Amino acid sequence: MKKKFFALVMMISFTAMAQRSDYEVLTDKKTKATVYRGECTFDDLMNRASFSWLAQGAAEYRPDTARISFLRKHLPAYHIVIFMGTWCDDTYNLLPKLYKVITATNFPMGNYTMYGVDRNKVTKNIEHKLYKIENVPTFIISRGNTEIGRITENTKKSIETDLAVIIDQDLKKQELREQMEAK
Repeated sequence: MKKKFFALVMMISFTAMAQRSDYEVLTDKKTKATVYRGECTFDDLMNRASFSWLAQGAAEYRPDTARISFLRKHLPAYHIVIFMGTWCDDTYNLLPKLYKVITATNFPMGNYTMYGVDRNKVTKNIEHKLYKIENVPTFIISRGNTEIGRITENTKKSIETDLAVIIDQDLKKQELREQMEAK
């Protein structure tokens, strides 16, 4: 049942990729900051002066080159669903690093879907419920219709290391499955 539900969620996400930008622009009551709520892209964020933290953070970040090499080879086979808050300090920290990593690995920009949430962790539509979002940022990594891991709110080591660990574990599981099927 869980796999069927996730498959439905992924189909909705992939179908929605065609429009790519469907967000509302709100003002945070607490800070008066600009809030994007709904599906948006890195370009949408980069084109707004109040989100200069994204370009600046990406320019300053120096990812581990060995991890980038591993990810360049394997990350394109995966899809990343991003939930972030344009009002959130953890997003200001991690989203630029993720952006730097995916651009450094030549990740196909059609392989991510990003949603902005308000302080209540609510998107414009129902994606926050479908993916059970409680904290931001949340980066969900999937292969096909299967979620294989999440990075939520902070990293264990670094964004590139955590992504590499998630993908490496998935590759090992795939290899084990193939060995079992060959017997």
